[in-house]
Amino acid sequence: MRGTAAIALAIQLLLLASWPQAQGTAPGTPLTLLSRDGRRPIPTIVLSGQELVALDDVAALFQVAVREDTLAGGLTITYRGRTIVVSTDQPMASVSGRVVALPSPAVRSGNRWYVPIDFLPRALGPIYDTRIDLRRPSRLLIVGDLRVPRITARVDMPGPPTHATIEITPTSPVVVTTDAGRVIVRIEADALDPALPAGGGGLIDAIRAGDQPLTIAVLLNERAGAARAVPADSGGVTRVTIDVSPVLPPNETAAAPPPVAAPPAAGTPAPAPPLFSASRPALQTIVIDPGHGGDDVGARGARGAEEKTLTLEVARRLRALIEMRLGVRVVLTRQEDRAVTLDERASIANNSKADLFLSLHLNTSLGGSVSGAEVYYARLDREGEDARRAAEDEGVALPVLGGTMRSIDVIQWDLAQARHVEASEVLAGILERDLRAQVAMSPRPRHEAPLRVLTGVNMPAALIEMGYLSNANQERQAQTEAYQSSVAQAIFNSIVEFRSYLESQRTR
Repeated sequence: MRGTAAIALAIQLLLLASWPQAQGTAPGTPLTLLSRDGRRPIPTIVLSGQELVALDDVAALFQVAVREDTLAGGLTITYRGRTIVVSTDQPMASVSGRVVALPSPAVRSGNRWYVPIDFLPRALGPIYDTRIDLRRPSRLLIVGDLRVPRITARVDMPGPPTHATIEITPTSPVVVTTDAGRVIVRIEADALDPALPAGGGGLIDAIRAGDQPLTIAVLLNERAGAARAVPADSGGVTRVTIDVSPVLPPNETAAAPPPVAAPPAAGTPAPAPPLFSASRPALQTIVIDPGHGGDDVGARGARGAEEKTLTLEVARRLRALIEMRLGVRVVLTRQEDRAVTLDERASIANNSKADLFLSLHLNTSLGGSVSGAEVYYARLDREGEDARRAAEDEGVALPVLGGTMRSIDVIQWDLAQARHVEASEVLAGILERDLRAQVAMSPRPRHEAPLRVLTGVNMPAALIEMGYLSNANQERQAQTEAYQSSVAQAIFNSIVEFRSYLESQRTR
């Protein structure tokens, strides 16, 4: 008897050792069910590295019927005449006759049956009446057609000035306000799925969920001055770019406006305005032209990188640098993913009375080995040279308000660049040098070409090809924030140097 009892006890111990623990362990963060009815936690356990949910809890949450089916060799879950059979020895389920893979088979623990949480979207979702979306990183189970955009944020450049970006996927309407040392982004949605940084950087202390529902708050520190936030939609994502400038020192005040000159006597022709004026800054307005847009994708890399998206990203970074560090007005020819014709781009620059025009592009080649940045400036043929000389030597007097006359330059639209060819060539040389200090350059980094987008603008102008998307390595680089910031910084450095060149021309 004693030997029989010992054997029985040993068998029981072996069975207990091979059987999963009755309770398992609770995950560090609970799984939350989000539906039109609100939020509620879903109890789950972790067994053998798998997160599981009890089938009786599934039955209560989703109104399904659960029973053991010895003939089918598993568990049967029924919902409105539709059936799922879950295997107890294989990591799979049969959903209305279609096999679906699961991370693990159903497991019995104590007196309850458990299935992996992936069972809910993979097996229950196809037969359920509404969408089931499991988002593991944020511990959300979304049931129903709810708008729950993913929110990510980053500080791109600590500065100062500080540049940050909040991305909302998919695109969602937003309202941005500034209030008492913070920027509030209110998002039109049913709920938010935020993945926000632990801290801030530069003039931003933190980016966190706001005090009000459906808001993200950007908290500024005591060194922060004015904050500017601009939302734009591109590639299925809403991006809110936030630029924060430092507070001005107490003794720094704005310069007094120049005195207003007395009007000329009646009948006296007004002189033609000089190319640069001593009382006017050399650069007051810069137009940045992100190439392509809308249906015009431009160059496209093998991994899916699109020229129209990348040029807009760099344009936004460059605008932030210029506005915050130089205090210069910046106009983008497009601020979202939309089509703009070449003539419209030139028209925006001319109507903005810009002092500088920079067009951003990415290149492509039949050979995948070609790489490097390039700079283009306008080349003039004989007709263009004649137009340039006429613009320098002659003018046309036209009447203006007050009964006086004003001499203006008249030149064909497609030859507007004629009077700026020398300055544009200097600009191209500066851009080549500063880009070379930041990124790889093409073997032929500078080109003269009669590009329509350049010949139509009445100001110094250049076109920058930031790299080749047909080159696999350069395509990967072009998609990184580091590369985009390097290009933006190089162009910014060139603008500063070109401004000095323009100012030096006044003394000649």
